[in-house]
Amino acid sequence: MFSEMKVLLFTAAFLPVLAASCSSMKRYSDLSESPERVTLSLPQEIPLEEDEGKDAPAADSSGISDGPVIMNAIRDSRTGEMTATDVITASKVVARFRNVAERLGRISLTFDIIVPEALISSDYQLRFSPVLEVKDESIALEPVFITGSGYRRRQLRGYERYRNFIESIVTDTSAFVRKELLDIFMARYFPETYAMKTDSSLVPEPEAENLFGVNQTEALRHYTKQMQMRRNAGKIENREKMFRKYVRAPITGEARLDTVMSAGEGSLMYRYSHEMPSSPGLRKITVGLDGTVYRAGEQVALMPSPEKLVFYISSLSSLADNTPRYVFKVVERVVTDNTDAFLDFRHGSAELDTLAGGNSSELVRIRKCFDDIYSRMDLILDSVVVTASCSPEGGWDYNGRLAEGRAGTVKSYLLSNVKGLDRSLVRSKPVPENWESLFRIVANDSLISRASRETILAAAGEEDKDAAEERFASLPEYRYLREKIYPRLRTVNLSFYMHRPGVQKDTVHTLEPDTLYMKGLEALKNLDYRTAAAILRPYGDYNSALAMASSGYDETALDILSSLKERDSRADYLSAILLSRMGEFEKAAGFYDRSLQRNPSMRHRANLDPEMAEVLRLRGI
Repeated sequence: MFSEMKVLLFTAAFLPVLAASCSSMKRYSDLSESPERVTLSLPQEIPLEEDEGKDAPAADSSGISDGPVIMNAIRDSRTGEMTATDVITASKVVARFRNVAERLGRISLTFDIIVPEALISSDYQLRFSPVLEVKDESIALEPVFITGSGYRRRQLRGYERYRNFIESIVTDTSAFVRKELLDIFMARYFPETYAMKTDSSLVPEPEAENLFGVNQTEALRHYTKQMQMRRNAGKIENREKMFRKYVRAPITGEARLDTVMSAGEGSLMYRYSHEMPSSPGLRKITVGLDGTVYRAGEQVALMPSPEKLVFYISSLSSLADNTPRYVFKVVERVVTDNTDAFLDFRHGSAELDTLAGGNSSELVRIRKCFDDIYSRMDLILDSVVVTASCSPEGGWDYNGRLAEGRAGTVKSYLLSNVKGLDRSLVRSKPVPENWESLFRIVANDSLISRASRETILAAAGEEDKDAAEERFASLPEYRYLREKIYPRLRTVNLSFYMHRPGVQKDTVHTLEPDTLYMKGLEALKNLDYRTAAAILRPYGDYNSALAMASSGYDETALDILSSLKERDSRADYLSAILLSRMGEFEKAAGFYDRSLQRNPSMRHRANLDPEMAEVLRLRGI
């Protein structure tokens, strides 16, 4: 008998829970299996009416009103429905695709999310996440939340409970001390210490340690409410845990829109706008929508995904002229090259310390020059001339012998260290005094006075260079000459003489692809408009105009197009786009007509570019 009573009591207690659970499951099923569906739609190409002078009613202090409460809300003048400022009246569009234009490397997508009234419930929050399919990648956009008023009320109640919990945490630890009893104890057993209670003088640390020793610490611990203090410390430690307990459905700022609505207040339509960077080869973007139903902060159902939208991307770069461009190039049979070797010889000597830091790195560079020449199949080395020169300091004959010795030192080094270098290919040449470089440097040196500059340059017409150099000693800049300019005249120069094998004539004219132009064209196709404009603008052709138009320099692009001697349908069509951007629609229509006469298929292209909408309207298309 007792067992039967237990079963009856258990059944009686369980049936309401089971009934509530079944009722909840039915409501979830009603939402996910309702014939009403959330839809994605394309906005109609008509201007939207704006409300003026209509202020939204204020919500009560709890944040929940009897009607729909919508952030930044306005009342629509035609329907009377409260909507967010970026929520507009619904539009029915059958088309599932649209052409959008890439401009300045950016793409703007606009679509509508329409939620019917039957799917809006007070207890639920509907979360919709638009998903873009771009090439092989899925990109999740910011979600849109449709929150029931009851759901939001529970959210706010959870925050209120958590706030009460936080306020219950004691921040002043002295509140846990039984101060009256502690004062009596201190006054009785530590009168000297107690007397300092109201003393504001500074007590040195060692002395304070003596005053507040172990006995006093134990006294303070004895008169402290230890259990309450531990309970308070536990609250501080469990703040995050308690937040999750009370706030099961946090209000986040991650959503594009979080709109609070009550059931029975009409459907909602949100116009979603998203701008994104384009990428080379991007032809289309598919927009899908994932929907979930939440109750009390937990996901309880998935919404059926609506039919997807497709945006086809058009870019001005697709109008590029891919015809290869060639340039005439003159190929010389004889090729010469030279390099200066900055080597430090011992003072007044032709001896070269090859292990010195500067000399070692410079000799490595010279050997690499030979390696580069030998590695080329299109050039054959004929000879190398090593020229060494000295500064005007010292006698001409002495400097001549010194220059000859230094040139011979470098020649010997090359023959010993450059693999495969034939002795017959290398010869040395001394330049006793490098007056030619001296005159060039002095003529452009602003630190030398005009009078001194004229004195030095006048030596160019004198045969006795030793006498001329002696006069330089009286110049105020002579020390500057010796320390700064003369060292630059003590150089070693290597001149390479080569020829191209198989070339019979001294010069050959060849037609070769213009690699720089093709680089600019490739940048244009890759939507790198800044690089494309910088490279292609000097050419002044159609692709130059297209690069400037893609970069936003409309007037420059139009000037380039107007200067073209030969035009095709693309040039006329681009002129129409540019004129349309400038608001000259009649002129734009004239160029559009010319492009159609040259190429009737341009009619289909005009549907892809938003600039041509007014032109097509003028032509009744």
